[in-house]
Formats: sequence, C-alpha cells, structure tokens
Amino acid sequence: MPLSLQNKKIIISAGASGIGWATTKICLSRGAIVYLCDINNKLINKAKKHPLNNKKLFIYECDASDENDVSNFFAQIKKKTNKIDTLINNVGIAGPTGNIEKLTSKDWEQTLKINVISHFYFTKLAIPMLKKNKGGSIINISSTAGIMGFSLRSPYAASKWAIIGITKTLAMELGKFKIRVNAICPGTIKGDRMERVIRDKAKFLKVSKKEIEKDFISATSMNSWVYEEDIAKMCSFLISNESERVSGQVFPVDANTIRMDR
Repeated sequence: MPLSLQNKKIIISAGASGIGWATTKICLSRGAIVYLCDINNKLINKAKKHPLNNKKLFIYECDASDENDVSNFFAQIKKKTNKIDTLINNVGIAGPTGNIEKLTSKDWEQTLKINVISHFYFTKLAIPMLKKNKGGSIINISSTAGIMGFSLRSPYAASKWAIIGITKTLAMELGKFKIRVNAICPGTIKGDRMERVIRDKAKFLKVSKKEIEKDFISATSMNSWVYEEDIAKMCSFLISNESERVSGQVFPVDANTIRMDR
C-alpha cells in the first residue's frame, strides 16, 4: 500500500513541471493538500487545467529568486492556513557549462541566487508555520553534484554542496521543534533540463549528444537514468510519518552514480 499523506499540507517551489510536478501528483494521489508556485505562467495555466486540480491543489505564480514575490506567495497561503506539514525547496537551475576561468560573475550570481538564496527565502517563512504545526519536514533538493565534484559545472556544484550544509545546520537548529530537515540528491534525471545539459556539454566538448548521453548513463552502476517519479517517491517518504526519526540526512537517488568526470 502507498504511504498515506492524508490532509498533510505541503508547499512546493517550482512545482508546475519536472520533479516538482511529479511530486505534486504523488502527494495529491496520497491525500495531501498542495500549495505550489512556479515562475512559468504557461506551465501554471497547464497545471490549472490538469484533472488533478481539485480542492486540494492551490497554484500561484512566484519568482523564487525575488524575496517580495516569495513573501506574497506565503501571504496567499496564510489566507487558507496558518500551519503546514512540509516545505519542499525544489527550485533550481542548471547554470552554465564551462571552465571556471571562462565563466562570468553574472553566471555565478544567478545560479547561487536561484539555487541557494531562494531556499533561504522559503525556509525563513515556512519555519513559523511548521512550528505552529508542532513539527513537520523540510526537504531540500540538492543533487549528486552536491556530494561529488562535477567538472565544467562549478557554480551548480557549489550551489548544491551549499544545500547540504544548509540541511545539516537546519536539522540541528530545528530538531527541538520536531522539524526534520533532509536533502535529496537526484542523479541524472531524464527530462528537458538534462537534454539542455547534454546539448551544452556536447557543444563545449565538440562531441555528439549521443556520446554525452551514453557517458551519463554509464556513470551509474545501474546503467540507468533516474526519473522524476523516483524523487517524488522519496519526498513522499520524508513527508510521511514513516520518517518521523529521520533528520539531517542526505539521500542520493541516482542509480548509484560512480563518477562525474565530464
């Protein structure tokens, strides 16, 4: 039987596509109430038309890198509830591909603002709502690049390692409030973002996209892609009461990545 998330109130950033949308669907199917935001108006409108958009799904437009936008998003949620069970910090970008000496300050600043500072905006506002709930769960989406080196992707790797540090620190700070904080490290997710990463790497290395794709898959001991639903299922576990003593942990969901040398 799937884990029950009946009536658990969950906030998901960047929730209208990719891992966020897969997690939204899993959570709704297991009885949760989901408040999602996204910057992409086209995706928001698509989500609003989805059959899952019932009385337990609330969708808002929000730029996660804009503190005022995030504050407004939480103000809208507080019109419906003053407490939540879970925050999923899912927003993130791939960042640029290239040797560090060729990258710009703007590349770094944008990647860190979206991948790290946005987590601060959301977490700061979610903690009081979790405290009112007498506990709950914060799930930070990091990456396999947050536990291994990742050549040609230094801003991305730096941002994802930062998320691990934030996770470990918050788990220490919030444990006394029965708020659990964990990180999930997705591996090579099959989807649009990875298609762009493969394209950029192939262009930089002057090889075919097929060669890069094969290299990514062979970098796992399971010789497999990871799928958005795999991450959603791990989120479901960390939201559920089954994980009530799990905090400060880092969970790779990556088909056992054994190298990231490209």
